[in-house]
Amino acid sequence: MLPAFGWHAVLTNWEFAPVVTAATGLAGAAYLWGAWRVGRRHPARPWPWWRSALFLGGLAVVVLATETGIGAYDGVLAWDHMIQHLLLLMVAPPLLVAGQPVTLLLHASRNPLHTWVKRAVRSRVVAFLTWPPFSIAAYCATIVGTHLTVLSRLILQNQTLHNAEHVLYLVVGYLFFLPLLGHEPIRWRISYPIRLLVLALAMPIDTFTGLVLLYSGRGDVVPTGPRPPGAPAPVQDLHWAGAIMWVGGDAIMLAIMMIVVWMWARDDRATLGGWLEGARRSRFEELVAGKPGAAPASAPGGPGTPAPAQGAIDDDEHLAAYNAYLARLHSTAPDADRSQP
Repeated sequence: MLPAFGWHAVLTNWEFAPVVTAATGLAGAAYLWGAWRVGRRHPARPWPWWRSALFLGGLAVVVLATETGIGAYDGVLAWDHMIQHLLLLMVAPPLLVAGQPVTLLLHASRNPLHTWVKRAVRSRVVAFLTWPPFSIAAYCATIVGTHLTVLSRLILQNQTLHNAEHVLYLVVGYLFFLPLLGHEPIRWRISYPIRLLVLALAMPIDTFTGLVLLYSGRGDVVPTGPRPPGAPAPVQDLHWAGAIMWVGGDAIMLAIMMIVVWMWARDDRATLGGWLEGARRSRFEELVAGKPGAAPASAPGGPGTPAPAQGAIDDDEHLAAYNAYLARLHSTAPDADRSQP
């Protein structure tokens, strides 16, 4: 029987998983080798260190969720099991996506591997797997299917299915967040408003699943292993798991939405800045254009100076038009206000 759950138990009760250790170790070593190779081939443009840190952080989250005490208690505590799910589905995949491993592989590889990777990324299979409607459907089906169906009980009873569930979470999470947070050379390029819409549509799935578990009275869908000292009753354990899915899942999704907004604000090619500038110019032209006293459309440099291109605003012309607009406002003020000393 495991000791009472706590920080000390999480840090000391490790479960060594050879497959996870080998997979994450090889992935991390291959990534670092690719980053070193890109830096050697392009000294002026080395691979960003922060992308390497994000990718390695994603691998560390996988190890944390499966081999530390979180993985040790996932067979006896439902709420710990839910924390593991959120780490594998909503925390590790965005970090791995942000590391851009496919782009790094393309930059670091040579033919024939380089050509093979390009063909694979542009294939119909990859295009379908990264198609946003498919990734949304897979994300929703994974959450509901592994928590609210008979499959949840089978997973708790079969270790092979349990391990397969971990792989499923990583794959589905990666495919879901790839077109939303990544810049890989895939077929789909989604605008930032659509990215926010996709995240907003996926959030109710976490809420619905969490609420169903939170108000469920069944105790037969929680882990069946020997419960450690101080563990809650099975039904209360299930309720805690539902609360973690509801609050934790929505909080993570909201944080990712804020990241998308931040990416949108920093993207020079996005339409947000152009839309704001267009709205500002349209409002100004509505106020000053075609009014008496507005500045002439010709350039201030004299008759020999060409006029500005249509849609452009010259600084002097802009200032003159704005001054004329202020003069008109002053001329329409009440006579009583103008007569006061």
